Amino acid sequence: MTLQSPQPIHPPMTREEFNVFCAILPATTHVVQWGNSDVWKVGGKVFAICGWNDGADAFTFKASDLAFEVLPDTPGIRPAPYMASRGLKWLQHYAEPGLSDVELREHLHASYDMVVAGLSKKKRAEINP
Repeated sequence: MTLQSPQPIHPPMTREEFNVFCAILPATTHVVQWGNSDVWKVGGKVFAICGWNDGADAFTFKASDLAFEVLPDTPGIRPAPYMASRGLKWLQHYAEPGLSDVELREHLHASYDMVVAGLSKKKRAEINP
């Protein structure tokens, strides 16, 4: 019997890593609001939030229809408080295991893309001339 070494445990994405990732996306803006949440916008519309979890970091993002249907079955992922209760398809990564950092970045980027796609043609042209 061969023993395999356990997979290295990586701490989940930090607030700082979240902010660095969101800042590299084109034409984003950052504000701190809603009880010290980091709120990221593109074209004036929110695409990602870090906060809203009783003081612990939680990452909130707009989700595709499929992701909104499937991901809440994953431990550590839930419909985003406040937003989902208003009929919006937003998810929150609030606890481990949740998503890997790679998956979380993919969903944050997809959220950004969905928000950009919903902007007016003029605003989209300003972001991506």
